[in-house]
Amino acid sequence: MTVARSILLFLVAALAEIGGAWLVWQGWRENRGLLWIAGGIIALGVYGFVATFQPDPNFGRILAAYGGVFVAGSLAWGMLVDKFRPDRYDLAGATICLVGVAIIMYAPRAS
Repeated sequence: MTVARSILLFLVAALAEIGGAWLVWQGWRENRGLLWIAGGIIALGVYGFVATFQPDPNFGRILAAYGGVFVAGSLAWGMLVDKFRPDRYDLAGATICLVGVAIIMYAPRAS
């Protein structure tokens, strides 16, 4: 159950961070206005709290692993929201990142 909870938290964190950054991008770069930017700032704040619920107590480990989730999640967001088409190198890189996440977070460790 702990691994499933951890994965769910990584997905929620990715949604909040990538979504928040996208909202800021839309508000500023696409001239959609301050409400979009404000929504992005709130979402980015939510992301900061979500990571604190990870079961592992090590900040560095959580953020390092989340980096891999962010890479893959950003490509997925681009595909779903912006109709971006990743090439095989994007997909290979994202796969490598997710393997890294699995090793960092879920490898057996001595207590």
